[in-house]
Amino acid sequence: MRQQGQRRRVLETPGVAGLAGVVFALLLSATIVLLRLGIPEGADAVTAGGFTDAGRRDALHAALVLVPFAGIFFLWFVGAVRAYVGAAEDKFLATVFLGSGLVFTATMFGAAAVVQAVLAVGHPTGTAPDLSTWDFGRHFAYTLMTEYATRMAAVFVSSLSMIGHRLGVLPRWLSILGFLTALTLLFAASNVPWAELVFPAWSLLLSLYVIAAGGRSGAPATAAP
Repeated sequence: MRQQGQRRRVLETPGVAGLAGVVFALLLSATIVLLRLGIPEGADAVTAGGFTDAGRRDALHAALVLVPFAGIFFLWFVGAVRAYVGAAEDKFLATVFLGSGLVFTATMFGAAAVVQAVLAVGHPTGTAPDLSTWDFGRHFAYTLMTEYATRMAAVFVSSLSMIGHRLGVLPRWLSILGFLTALTLLFAASNVPWAELVFPAWSLLLSLYVIAAGGRSGAPATAAP
């Protein structure tokens, strides 16, 4: 009876991991898009005049509302994946996987806090902050998002892809796609606008696969005593 209960809980984990991953991917995609629209780069970001645009302010406020929920579902996704892998996971890769996920979440929250600070320096009527404050906050937020958060996401993706490949939880094509995603996040996200969207795209694909193939995966058998 005890073994049957443990197997049942393990078999239920893929669905939980997949659902949490889908919600996280959708929330993170929406957050990135709203941040990109609300705090543009290039010629539109030279001055703080765009701050007075109601559409951009609304986009930023919406992104700030979504960020905490994206972080919550991401942590739920990480925990469910670790439970799915079970005792068979490699301790070194598992530590890197968990640590990079936690640092990614903290960095994402930090970027959101910077955006909130930029919004707070303007008057309630929408008056733009002074140029130095706007420029500092914009660069700080984008640096956290494209330089640090994306690289932690790259470590997260590569370690999970390696774990999935070694244990046979993920098919070869999905593991290779994960490594390509990690390379993109490492070397292209900081220079190519919108490249950070490959992370939620990969998370969505992985989650859909886990939902579809979780019941047929060989990993639960290794996790059960």
